[in-house]
Amino acid sequence: TSCNTRAGASSISIGFSRCLFSPASVVSREITPATTCATMLHIYRTTVRTRRTLGGQLARVLQPATGMPLSTLQSPWPIRHCSANNVRTFDTMLKARRAEARRSVLVQVSSERSYNELYRYCSQFGEIASAHHYRVDGDSGGDGDCHYILLEYTSQDEADAAMQSGVFSTERPGVRARSIFMWFRTGPKPRLVTPTNDAVRPLALIDGSRPIEEQELNALLASAETIDDQVQVLHRVTKLNDLGKRLRFLAVRQLESSLQGMFPQAVAHPFGSSVNGYGRMGCDLDVILDLDSRSGEPPDRNARLVYHTKATNPNERTQVQRQLESIGDVLQLFLPGVNSVRRILKARVPIVKYHHEHLDLEIDLTMNNKAGVYMSELLYLFGELDHRVRPLTFAVRRWAQAVGLTNQAPGYWITNFSLTMLVMYFLQQLPAPILPSINKLIQLSAAAKVPNELVPPLGRLSDSEDAEWVCSFLKNPSIYECFRSTNKSSLEELLHQFFTFYAQFDFNQRAISLNIAGTILKPDHCPMYIVNPLETVLNVSKNVNLEETELFRIQVRNALWLLETHTKDAAQADTEQSEWGLVSLFGPRKQLERITPQMFFTKRMLNVKDIFDEVPSDDSTGRQPTSYRNPAVKSQIASIHRSTKAAIGKLQSGAGDANGGQSTAVEGTHVKLKGGNTKRR
Repeated sequence: TSCNTRAGASSISIGFSRCLFSPASVVSREITPATTCATMLHIYRTTVRTRRTLGGQLARVLQPATGMPLSTLQSPWPIRHCSANNVRTFDTMLKARRAEARRSVLVQVSSERSYNELYRYCSQFGEIASAHHYRVDGDSGGDGDCHYILLEYTSQDEADAAMQSGVFSTERPGVRARSIFMWFRTGPKPRLVTPTNDAVRPLALIDGSRPIEEQELNALLASAETIDDQVQVLHRVTKLNDLGKRLRFLAVRQLESSLQGMFPQAVAHPFGSSVNGYGRMGCDLDVILDLDSRSGEPPDRNARLVYHTKATNPNERTQVQRQLESIGDVLQLFLPGVNSVRRILKARVPIVKYHHEHLDLEIDLTMNNKAGVYMSELLYLFGELDHRVRPLTFAVRRWAQAVGLTNQAPGYWITNFSLTMLVMYFLQQLPAPILPSINKLIQLSAAAKVPNELVPPLGRLSDSEDAEWVCSFLKNPSIYECFRSTNKSSLEELLHQFFTFYAQFDFNQRAISLNIAGTILKPDHCPMYIVNPLETVLNVSKNVNLEETELFRIQVRNALWLLETHTKDAAQADTEQSEWGLVSLFGPRKQLERITPQMFFTKRMLNVKDIFDEVPSDDSTGRQPTSYRNPAVKSQIASIHRSTKAAIGKLQSGAGDANGGQSTAVEGTHVKLKGGNTKRR
């Protein structure tokens, strides 16, 4: 294994997609490349030898060398700092990622074996700082998988020089659009004798966009020592890695550069799980496009030349729909790699969805809705306040996905965002809170002494009268150091407490508010009510219906029972049941044991045939007889069957001679029915 470090930088950039770190060497505020490399274990899934010795390695990596339990450490993952000695806030993180994308180009190659030749060719434009390889699956009947190498130069000018050197192919006709997405064609035959001093920087990552398989994840979790270790392993091997973030900011750069020719102040703001620290491998990219990012700045009064502009539609929603429709056409017709553009303009928030084939990425584009950016910054802040927030959120999300609480398609079920809000509220309700209320953060930000030049002016989400929530405290760098929790609970204890808390929560009467870290009476009759922290008149979980709310209650109780009964000691004692901890919550068997709301709610429409038709107990229909674990239930079902048969017998005897072709009068009426259908009717 190898790692990619930069000398003199205050942060270490690690180029592995799924690697585990020993917290013993990172407890201090400063990290050196030597200690990081010495304590880093990279689980390379294509190596059989690593898989065989996985159990012992997990125990050694996750247990600190000091012998202290992991939950007692103040911050195993310290907050990274930027070069200006300020805490790495959400804005500085975005700025660093944007600069990283400006220094990068993406080249399609035949395979990772083309890297040496590509490196020597591209080195003539500048020094290559890092290189990452990934693969996109091809169609079954196509040309096979597509391989890509992401090259990062040390400066933006070097990356621009490499991009400017590209040419257009005469063999592949199409719209000639210059971009950072290129392919490496075959060149002249290499010389027989190559210079020995031509050193090639090794690839930092090979096949880095590949998410971990379900079977391999369960094997990793089963090899852990405790549930606390399982939660940390789950977080580290499924979270969005460095390459995934690089690719997403390349998509943002392509979108901005394609529109800045006509709109010089156009800015694309990524938001959601791709940037808030809660994204997993393969997650979608959400982008908000602002065509005039400097519209609020006062113009220069000394300038006498003024641009002509186009009059806009007085209806803002109609204006956004028309603009998104035109932008969707530009994406579909001119941008390389963009396909499958879908325009969903009639939704509450109009969006354009498209797929980027070179990045293997689904992208959702909207306009003029900065609430998502502020919410991402708030969740990023929560994740930086305590190192247990993100691993616990990952475990809850994975559990909800396994038991069928969440779904990728929109509907009446709980979303990942609502689940994240539930986790944040739970961490606020502990006897020793791990997270403060939002109102408390505002007070801490106001009390902190920060130079005036570091605090931006107050800003609002929109110009509406009810959007008066000011987000300036999120821009205060000192807020990242203002709160430290005294809670020492482990992740295992927090997971138990999470399920216990919501198994007893009153969703019928109370609404959840992260602003006050408490509950209020529900303003309406929504089954689940979570107050939007930014726009308090909205309900985050308004889409969740009563059935899904009851299903959530059932599942949290079931998860609590599984954690209490499926312990590691019980799994070792029972040879037939090897699942324990998180594996019992969302292992391979959970997909077959998924509970659905139809098990607890009666359908509105019921077929009479389903009530009275008998199911043969033999194998003639391929259906097996029903088995009952509870004898009382079995006797009740048998009693219902006997009474139903008796009622049917009376009806048949009353029908009498109705089986022939003659007409029969129904008792008590003068209505006559044809004989063939009398019995069924």
